[in-house]
Amino acid sequence: MKTTVSFEVEDTIAIVTIARPETRNAVDRETAEALAGVFRRFDTDDSLRVAILTGAGGCFCAGADLNAVASGSGNRIAAEGDGPLGCTRMVLGKPVIAAVEGFAVAGGLELALWCDMRIAARELGV
Repeated sequence: MKTTVSFEVEDTIAIVTIARPETRNAVDRETAEALAGVFRRFDTDDSLRVAILTGAGGCFCAGADLNAVASGSGNRIAAEGDGPLGCTRMVLGKPVIAAVEGFAVAGGLELALWCDMRIAARELGV
């Protein structure tokens, strides 16, 4: 199975990348669960001080994967627990920075706004 979210560590920095460039990093259920999981991992790892959230292929995130929604396998929607995009209901004890290149629309904007700080490229990456 292809990994939809990568988690890399450089010194005390966690780099979280949504890795679905073929969908402009749209978040399906698997990706939402992966995002929640990696941010739980980040938050509990005392050796990590900050995380950077970004998207692969020159696009930050196009929001929820509407093809998955249309096929009946859309994101989890419930009043309690993880949100439809995975991590956006989480309150972490350490900062997360959104590194935005390209589009951040709909739920992608929600992900960027969830982060404590946003840094955006001047040019569209797509």
